[in-house]
Amino acid sequence: MEAPRRDRSSASSPASPCEDVLKNLSLEAIQLCERDGNKSQDSGIAEMEELPVPHNIKISNITCDSFKISWDMDSKSKDRITHYFIDLNKKENKNSNKFKHKDVPTKLVAKAVPLPMTVRGHWFLSPRTEYTVAVQTASKQVDGDYVVSEWSEIIEFCTADYSKVHLTQLLEKAEVIAGRMLKLSVFYRNQHKDYFDYIREQHGNALQPSVKDNSGSHGSPISGKLEGIFFSCNTEFNTGKPPQDSPYGRYRFEIAAEKLFNPNTNLYFGDFYCMYTAYHYVILVIAPVGSPGDEFCKQRLPQLNSKENKFLTCTEEDGIMVYHHAQDVILEVIYTDPVDLSLGTVAEITGHQLMSLSTANAKKDPSCKTCNISVGR
Repeated sequence: MEAPRRDRSSASSPASPCEDVLKNLSLEAIQLCERDGNKSQDSGIAEMEELPVPHNIKISNITCDSFKISWDMDSKSKDRITHYFIDLNKKENKNSNKFKHKDVPTKLVAKAVPLPMTVRGHWFLSPRTEYTVAVQTASKQVDGDYVVSEWSEIIEFCTADYSKVHLTQLLEKAEVIAGRMLKLSVFYRNQHKDYFDYIREQHGNALQPSVKDNSGSHGSPISGKLEGIFFSCNTEFNTGKPPQDSPYGRYRFEIAAEKLFNPNTNLYFGDFYCMYTAYHYVILVIAPVGSPGDEFCKQRLPQLNSKENKFLTCTEEDGIMVYHHAQDVILEVIYTDPVDLSLGTVAEITGHQLMSLSTANAKKDPSCKTCNISVGR
């Protein structure tokens, strides 16, 4: 049986059947049950102590939008079990009921199948999110009511990041809107004057990698984990040079593109997102071959062909390295090793500091059809 979508935002009846809610599992909607301790108090569900109570719950094979669940239970009355009730909640809501309507479904109802079983659904499971789960066994009666066991203990788990498969889906979406390629000659990084003074005085003149913030897709495996230095590379269409405005500061470090991106580096796709705006961002990672950053990315990110891709290329023409970037997306390039300021120049820009364009800890628009995939946001 296919499963109805669980709409937790309104009191309307469940939506039409969708195929990817559960694999190996069939769902139904039931009315909201208030919990008093471990027992269900809903008027349409009777209590029956004889049904075995699930215990020793195990969660395994966790992805960004699915998990496997199993448990132990006594053999007593086991043959009477027809369904399992799975109470799944985001961790912050486990001690309070924040729903406004009594008929909003909150539980997954699964036909009794061999364990472990897979729970899958991108509208009630999000990447990198902590959840609580508890289980009841149930027996459906001829009148449609259920007799149920007591609730199991509550356990906690956290969903995973996007896998390479999910990131490849984002990559393919980004390729659609990347646009034509324009030439570039430098990478650049804008900051305040105090930042560059600090680098000179405290870090021996070398820019240091730092942990990436939580901007972009919630499921991105690089957020809060990958260490690197952010650079920009987009140019103005009419001049072929970096824009004179920046959201990050009035001082700019410029470095020749070949110093960071060359045959001794690998290029990876990291993310694709927008911030409730018409323009989109693509995060790329450049890592020196064999470096810790390179090893991190190899395990988690799709690798791009440096000579031929839709976003940033490095080719050789008549013995000279030539670089191009996509025109219709804003590229954010993370370089994973330290960079000495002596390899480039620091100067004040003549334009404005456009704070509204900053992407620091920016949240992705979950409703954008251009840059979202159906595995959470």
